Amino acid sequence: MTEQRADSPDARRAPATDMSLLGIYLNDHLAGATAATARMRYLLRSCTGSPLADALAPVAAEMADDRTSLLGIMRRLDVPVRRYKVYTGRAVEQMGRLKSNGSLVRRSPLSTLWELEVLALGVEGKLAGWETLRDLATTDERLDAGRLDELIERARLQHATLEELRHRQVEVAFRRA
Repeated sequence: MTEQRADSPDARRAPATDMSLLGIYLNDHLAGATAATARMRYLLRSCTGSPLADALAPVAAEMADDRTSLLGIMRRLDVPVRRYKVYTGRAVEQMGRLKSNGSLVRRSPLSTLWELEVLALGVEGKLAGWETLRDLATTDERLDAGRLDELIERARLQHATLEELRHRQVEVAFRRA
């Protein structure tokens, strides 16, 4: 077995990305982004005209833009969209609406708390996805490291906003007036 010199072309070449696995990974994130944007739209409709809706509106717009950014990254990487995963994401989100939260006639404040928790978890997953792509950007020139840094920071801010709103909703959901 021969050793490669550190400055040889083969030694400097980064290992190739397994595009098959990356395609699965990105399509799974697309399914999650699809479910999260639908859930956010549903929550916004549920609390229209409230301070909560006003606080969530910019996050909702960013989440929709993040999904579009993911689709753009997938196009640059030549990763085909697996429609069945997108449809599954939508179906899972809609099934989540069937969850009983202690009120049949009107919307329960527990529903809002649960939705904020789910959205915060989704943003954590999105952040992990952006960070994974950022790691890959060190060896894959098709990935824009600067743009991924922006998406990472935006996800952190979205998570902080959702967590703040979630903590406020705890008071609404569990404290008796």
